[in-house]
Amino acid sequence: MAKVPAACKEFHMTFHGAKLAILVGDHVVSILRDDIEGLQHAGHWDLPGGAREDGETPETCVLRELHEELGLTLDASNLDHGFQCKAEDGTSWFFVSNQPDFDPSNVVFGNEGQGWKLVPVDWFLTKALAVPILQARLRRFLENGHPCP
Repeated sequence: MAKVPAACKEFHMTFHGAKLAILVGDHVVSILRDDIEGLQHAGHWDLPGGAREDGETPETCVLRELHEELGLTLDASNLDHGFQCKAEDGTSWFFVSNQPDFDPSNVVFGNEGQGWKLVPVDWFLTKALAVPILQARLRRFLENGHPCP
């Protein structure tokens, strides 16, 4: 897991959240966001992850969110890549985990979102109702090895 920057382990800057692309061959784990008025990207396909709580590191944040949303427990050694990304809304982290032995029966869907699917990566990248910034980050990662411009 040497590809995740050491800054994740001793993190001292502000970031607002983290997302995780779980790649299972040519598929990615995706969550359908709630369709609630006022929710950013309501009804869109998303990746696991969310907002930072109580001074968490990026790794702790994304792994906690993964457990809350899908009941999956990974540890930091399962995060193959981690990137700090800056956007108009602040700094966030984008992680990638290759999970060739992913077992969908281990998913215990939480209470955020409408459901989840293991979808083809190409489907996620071209779906009109997928979160655009995550489409762009995953596409750039797959093409260039880095999700942030």
